[in-house]
Amino acid sequence: MMLVSVLLEILRRPTIGDVLAELMMFMAPLWIAVVVGVLVGWTWKPKWANLGREMLDCSSVPSNSSPAPPAASSSTVAAPSSVSASIPCLNSLKLQLPSCISWIGDDGIDKSLMAPTGDSDCSPSQLKAENSVVVAEDDLEHLCQLVEVKDGGPAWIQMMDRSTPTMSYKAWRRDPDTGPPQYRSSTIFEDATPELVRDFFWDDGFRLKWDDMLIYAATLEECPTTGTMLVHWVRKFPFFCSDREYMIGRRIWESGRSYYCVTKGVPCSSVPRRNKPRRVDLYYSSWCIRAVESKRGDGQLTACEVLLFHHEDMGIPWEIAKLGVRQGMWGAVKKVDPGLRAYQKERGSGAALSRYAFMAQINTKVSADYLRSLESTNNDSSEVETFGSSEKPMGRNIPKLLVVGGAIALACSLDRGLLTKAVIFGVARSFARIGRRL
Repeated sequence: MMLVSVLLEILRRPTIGDVLAELMMFMAPLWIAVVVGVLVGWTWKPKWANLGREMLDCSSVPSNSSPAPPAASSSTVAAPSSVSASIPCLNSLKLQLPSCISWIGDDGIDKSLMAPTGDSDCSPSQLKAENSVVVAEDDLEHLCQLVEVKDGGPAWIQMMDRSTPTMSYKAWRRDPDTGPPQYRSSTIFEDATPELVRDFFWDDGFRLKWDDMLIYAATLEECPTTGTMLVHWVRKFPFFCSDREYMIGRRIWESGRSYYCVTKGVPCSSVPRRNKPRRVDLYYSSWCIRAVESKRGDGQLTACEVLLFHHEDMGIPWEIAKLGVRQGMWGAVKKVDPGLRAYQKERGSGAALSRYAFMAQINTKVSADYLRSLESTNNDSSEVETFGSSEKPMGRNIPKLLVVGGAIALACSLDRGLLTKAVIFGVARSFARIGRRL
């Protein structure tokens, strides 16, 4: 009766605007309670809660599915138990998972994922025979056009400008007509060389030490002629989402001291699809690394800029993804600089070069004239807009966020799509701030 009386009181407001505003204020705590309830429910759900879905998953697997691949040798698996021990959040996350998930070992790795390594003496033709899509010259062309803002896409909207004493960071976003939101960022590391930064981002073995979402990395194929690699990643997600796996083709082109690094999702028949972890097909993350002048203003090229272009299919409403990325991006970016400094210190101590870093130094050399010719093949230019030109004040977005909250609750309960760390915790922080305002 109390709820009915409250609703009747709201409906007596003199204007439609007042009625809608009161309804939104009335519904906000309910949506927040739904989100919290879903998260709490997934944390303490009993073992029988998964039985129905597991039976459906088992019945949907074809009878002629391929058996699990054999375990890889220790030289190809870059996720030892010591790495899991050094990342406390992985161990705590494993404790929160239902005990019926028996395929997680003590080191937090799915034992069925270990895939055999391809022939290290492969040729480009062998790589092409295995994959219908490989990293080729047209990928370099596309990256060059992105770097020079000549790809003809929508305008880039600046969304962030932050810095620390040793790092500066700017980020932009744009929304294409089709496909997920695309992101462009410029990160400048002080007192770092392009060669070191190139090796750092390529070194999956060391990435396991600073990227707490990467739990498994293996090289499936590599070409000693071009440096092309096919790598297998598995990334850990919070307890209400399945892990995600990536089949990534990657290659580096070199022009002077500028490095064009292309990484993208590619088909791979040697590792069959499984229900868990779920495979991400649409993935693009490429960057240009080059020396730039230090912010100290001394005219010396002692800093290194990384221009990153990234998008992937998260499987959730794109408005939710944009909200989460905007709120959680800086927290994730700040962890990269300490990782780079640790890598810099390790390399400076004379540590042996890893296989990943060795492959990062096998580049396809191209001239500056050739790059300019690639840039000119598309005469359409994009634009870069000023900071916050399309962002709306948070206060005006409260009704929209209420709808987003319901979508989040539904997405989490259905366990669908790729929820990145920035999306998950960024959205959570947004709702926490809204709750305090209410």
